[in-house]
Amino acid sequence: MITKLKYGNTNTYFISGLLIDTDYAGTLPAFYKEIKRNNISATDIKYVLATHYHPDHMGLIGELTELGVKLLLTEHQLGYVHFSDEIFRREPRLNYKPIDESKALVIACEESRDILRDTGIQGEIIPTKSHSSDGIAVIFDDGNCFVGDLEPFEFIGAYENNTALREDWELILSYAPAVIHYGHANKKIMR
Repeated sequence: MITKLKYGNTNTYFISGLLIDTDYAGTLPAFYKEIKRNNISATDIKYVLATHYHPDHMGLIGELTELGVKLLLTEHQLGYVHFSDEIFRREPRLNYKPIDESKALVIACEESRDILRDTGIQGEIIPTKSHSSDGIAVIFDDGNCFVGDLEPFEFIGAYENNTALREDWELILSYAPAVIHYGHANKKIMR
């Protein structure tokens, strides 16, 4: 079962022990209220995965990992984990906790199916680098697809010469997704 958690500006999803994205730093109290409202305990969260490391998608990861949640990090995301640190440093009131990537489970996208299977999820993680070089999408075999801030495929025509966006969507659509879950927009039913 997919639980959409909305406690700030970013859609966060909880599925079978996996948390996809978090919101901005400073939203932990709202996060706790939202998971409680959805009958989820913090101990139910085994893994956290960011679709990319912009501040509105990873702001709570440092705090969650301090609580024992394991960070899943793809190899191509390694150099981007601290992308937002300087942004949060300028806002000390948020009490941002930097991520300790040395404690993360670093995986290749090609081995993601095995890791997700351990949480009871049938699916895989694929790189989608058109929005951000560290971008990923998570595609479940049941047709659910989580794309973070990837521009909706309906908008491809509005971007002249954006080969990367077109290639990202061609790869995603090759999995025949049934539902696209966005980081900020409402989900899109594909079939």
